[in-house]
Amino acid sequence: MAAVSVYAPPVGGFSFDNCRRNAVLEADFAKRGYKLPKARKTGTTIAGVVYKDGIVLGADTRATEGMVVADKNCSKIHFISPNIYCCGAGTAADTDMTTQLISSNLELHSLSTGRLPRVVTANRMLKQMLFRYQGYIGAALVLGGVDVTGPHLYSIYPHGSTDKLPYVTMVHCEEELFTENLFFIRQAEVVSEEAWGPSFAISLAVFLVA
Repeated sequence: MAAVSVYAPPVGGFSFDNCRRNAVLEADFAKRGYKLPKARKTGTTIAGVVYKDGIVLGADTRATEGMVVADKNCSKIHFISPNIYCCGAGTAADTDMTTQLISSNLELHSLSTGRLPRVVTANRMLKQMLFRYQGYIGAALVLGGVDVTGPHLYSIYPHGSTDKLPYVTMVHCEEELFTENLFFIRQAEVVSEEAWGPSFAISLAVFLVA
């Protein structure tokens, strides 16, 4: 007897079939006395938020080699100048040396001009350097600082593209490229709809980054 195939047009939107399947499997495992393995994340997460008087930057402290945590207390917030700092994700050596080089160049710039550098100057130096190497420098950066024009926050990608945003986060994993953490973005959007404005408080900014 020939099999009959019925055409089913694709359905738009999200499919939650796997959620129901996972719930059934979890209940079955619980009856047998087992626990499902939890997802493990070894990538870097860096974030920044603009508030009314300045910038809040945050980063985790884990340095990994594949699935192995090589250093539990790695500093990922780098000094650029007294008024500018930068969070780095990606290859540790690349982020360290890139930020050190730009910090040195900005110090020479400050000695030449006699004033603190502007955040946009650091952003321009970083993006031009990364674009020159076409992504071979594995450094994804969140640059933040305060100058005479106010607080500024930038995300800088390894290929040299940049965005200026009121809040930003970047994630680096071994299995995927540098991407925005959508959970953080959604959380920040909800907060911004209700409370974002010129009087955005530091306590809320710290809570959002933490």
